[in-house]
Amino acid sequence: MLRGRYLTRMDEKGRLKIPADFKRFLEEKYGRPDFYITSLNGECARIYPIQVWEEIENKLLTQTAPNPNKKRFLDRTSYYGQMQQVDAQGRILIQQDLRGSAKLVGEVKVFGTLNYMQVWNAEQFQIERIKEDKPFTDDDEASLGI
Repeated sequence: MLRGRYLTRMDEKGRLKIPADFKRFLEEKYGRPDFYITSLNGECARIYPIQVWEEIENKLLTQTAPNPNKKRFLDRTSYYGQMQQVDAQGRILIQQDLRGSAKLVGEVKVFGTLNYMQVWNAEQFQIERIKEDKPFTDDDEASLGI
């Protein structure tokens, strides 16, 4: 699983070095995977191993009834989306539109989110969490069945 948080930097060309623990897990589980990098809202990048992204696509394909949320999801993930491969130095390029929208320059935080990674501007993440202003309660945890 991808879990935990790492502080790292985006280089001047928009490349992110995947944290070593995440890279190790991804190679063990998927070999040397391609990635689909996208966002739902432009505030952070989501980096999916292509195998995980294809599972999402297959679930969407089975939904035959018209669904405005499906269209919005596809519109947003296609707008920001791009296939990428890890280079020889273990870096992955995040496309310029998404880097600009999410302010992914300098210091960034990379979060493991079970089967994909999220990349946030280090300062912006704190601002978004403060704006959220809703604590995670015991009842919230209980609703997850864990």
